[in-house]
Amino acid sequence: MRALPVGDDALLVEVSSGEQAQALHAELLRRRAEGTLSVREIVPAARTVLLDGLDDPARLASELTASEVPPALPLTQEFIELPIRYDGPDLADVAALWGVSEEAVARIHAATEFRVAFCGFAPGFGYLTGLPARYDVPRRATPRTSVPAGAVGLAGPYTGVYPRSSPGGWQLIGTTGAVLWDHTRVPAALLSPGTRVRFVPVGRP
Repeated sequence: MRALPVGDDALLVEVSSGEQAQALHAELLRRRAEGTLSVREIVPAARTVLLDGLDDPARLASELTASEVPPALPLTQEFIELPIRYDGPDLADVAALWGVSEEAVARIHAATEFRVAFCGFAPGFGYLTGLPARYDVPRRATPRTSVPAGAVGLAGPYTGVYPRSSPGGWQLIGTTGAVLWDHTRVPAALLSPGTRVRFVPVGRP
């Protein structure tokens, strides 16, 4: 691990993989919950974890860089199930990239157990991991100027759901009626880092 100071009371901890970032994030949350770590915010990303509001960032930096990334904690959280209709405009392109039928794309995706690695891009947008590396797909060469809310897309190793209409370059394979972000709900975001997710097919494309 590499720990970089950010301002007076924050650290950015770099690790070598998304799996290590998820494991470190879970361990830091555990330590905060048990009272052995005083920190205001713990924010994971693709290969980093930001700790903001530390009392003694230099001491923690020395501790972290002298230790190994902890093993991943057992997954005990219940799944959030998202209904999905596999009707996306890029479904045929993804099928061609995977070398399977459109129906097989739906079966493979729906059979995958996903986990939210981190959040970003837009409020409520989670970057979900779980698909094997052989199913990585590139972003579209030309991004769309408007992607509708509820669109389910693939990019690189990630699956994501657009919480609101916005531009986007992900390969769209389906749609969901789930509300990913609702400011009147507590918490407002349906998905958070560490959340386990399943996609449940509804109807027919």
